[in-house]
Amino acid sequence: MNPGFIAKKIGMSRVFLESGEAIPVTYVQMEPHIVVRTKHAEKDGYNAVVFGVRPRTFKSRKGKEHTRFRKQKEWKVDSLDGFLAGKQMQSDLYPEKGAMVTVVGFCKGKGFQGVVRRYGFRGGPASHGSHHHREPGSVGMKESPGRVLKGKKMPGHMGGQQCTLHHRPIVLCNKEKGLIAIKGQVPGPNGAYVYITPETFA
Repeated sequence: MNPGFIAKKIGMSRVFLESGEAIPVTYVQMEPHIVVRTKHAEKDGYNAVVFGVRPRTFKSRKGKEHTRFRKQKEWKVDSLDGFLAGKQMQSDLYPEKGAMVTVVGFCKGKGFQGVVRRYGFRGGPASHGSHHHREPGSVGMKESPGRVLKGKKMPGHMGGQQCTLHHRPIVLCNKEKGLIAIKGQVPGPNGAYVYITPETFA
């Protein structure tokens, strides 16, 4: 089980293949990773490594130095060989071109939205005299059960949730600039951090 890495979303573009086909891609940038700590099977029940990016050192009121990271993430691994606390890694984590990865991030928050935008409801007639335009319509029930069932599509908070995308191929990988091009869209706004894990198939 290979560990993943933390990347920052740069933005979307497109890449032309040799056949002339244009593929939409999202560029993400990998920064130097630092092994924050490791977990051992004997003590924690499984082997895992915790990566952190953008460390920031500060002193407490008593003069002790502490380090905080902009983002941290834990990945399970088969072996802890080569993972030492405090070690800086980057080139060893790059995926190969054509590899499949899983991308985890947080979608953009849309706030409180109605059913037309949230679920794609058609709405009512837009002509004069109609009092039903962008409303959800009737949500009530008869005498039995006499209540609104759970899961009913109604207005509410939209976006701002964790989103996972599977089977996303790597189109380009530039180790010199630390850029990776992933086919399709990636959740979150530009500048947001996402967690990328290589997929292994038996």
